[in-house]
Amino acid sequence: MTDPIADMLTRIRNALVTKKETVEIPSSNMKKAIADILLSEGYVKDVQTAEDGFNGKLVLTLKYTETRQSVISGLKRVSKPGLRTYSGAAQMPKVPGFGIAVVSTNKGIMTDKQAKAQNVGGEVLCYIW
Repeated sequence: MTDPIADMLTRIRNALVTKKETVEIPSSNMKKAIADILLSEGYVKDVQTAEDGFNGKLVLTLKYTETRQSVISGLKRVSKPGLRTYSGAAQMPKVPGFGIAVVSTNKGIMTDKQAKAQNVGGEVLCYIW
């Protein structure tokens, strides 16, 4: 697999289209950090780790409204293995609506608002809205 973050976003997107309650994703430290951001920003209900004999897996419980509409309306991978996208603290991208950008900085993986507050830039991983 050349892009595990894109695989994670695609699994979440596919589960949302089919109205699944949970989605299982092979675990890594970066995926765990992104899942924790999704949890803290209110895009998913719960994040759990489960053992599968290998690296483990993340089990995300997806969040829907009362009318079974997904809380997440869009996911987009920005920085790809073939074309990395970096941004400074002052030029942090704006995501339309109430969306967030997930940024990998030298202080860890965080949202665009946290990166601006700490005055750090980094690689823009994805947009979530």
